[in-house]
Parts: sequence; C-alpha cells; structure tokens
Amino acid sequence: MKIPFVDQWRKRHGEAPLVVSGPGADDAEGVAELLAECELLRAQAEAAGVELDDSVASLAALDQLVPRWREDEEVLHWLGNDAGLYLGTIMVHHVAGAAWVIWPNGQPVVRLTSGREIDVVEAGHAWAESGAPELSQFYAEAAES
Repeated sequence: MKIPFVDQWRKRHGEAPLVVSGPGADDAEGVAELLAECELLRAQAEAAGVELDDSVASLAALDQLVPRWREDEEVLHWLGNDAGLYLGTIMVHHVAGAAWVIWPNGQPVVRLTSGREIDVVEAGHAWAESGAPELSQFYAEAAES
C-alpha cells in the first residue's frame, strides 16, 4: 500500500514503523482516515442493505453477507484489503490503546497495548476468500488480548 505522506515521513524519520493513531502517535494526520475509507466494502455492504457505521455490531453484519464477490478475483483481492482495513478501524476505535502502525514495507497493522501486532489485512483476505475467521470473531479474540 503506497501512501505518499508516509513516504515523506520516512525520509525524515528513517525505517522505523509509523504509528498513525493512538498512544505514541506520530504526526501522521489523515492517514487513519484514509485507512478507514474502504470504498468497495462499503459499496458491497450498502448494496446488500448493511450499514457500516464503524460499530462492532457491523462486523457481525458483514459476516452474514452472501459472498458473491468470490466469483471475481480482482474484486476478491480489493475487498479483502478493505475488509481488513475496516476490521482494523473498528479495533482502533473500540479496543483501548489499539493503534494503527505502518511498517516500512507499507503494511498497516494494528498494535495492541500488549505489544501484539495484528495483520488485519491478512485477516480480511482470509475472510473474503473463505469466510473464516469471521470478522466479528477475529475482533472478539483480539479485544481480549
């Protein structure tokens, strides 16, 4: 994932991970909002009558969608990205101390207060491809740690 702002930040700060939101956040204003857009996922959900209101309950609603996107490889890939970013957005908003972190390779992850880093994009791809783990289940397990 290439974000021009992040590239500029790295030129000033080296190869350290960029903490986007939450405790220890750097000067990365707006990056968290970019990660939360998830346009394709929001459009698919809206077409199915599901409102994505950035609530934990919306993850369970996504888990109930009929996975028509699996027929289109390109949509599947982008929807997996969006599902992971949406999952991460919910985690950052609702899990105390959770923060977005962008690694030098451009990979966004969610860092919990325990120090555990969760590759939410990987989880989003698994959900889009097979439905497992369910996004709501993944959230619940991460919120406990």
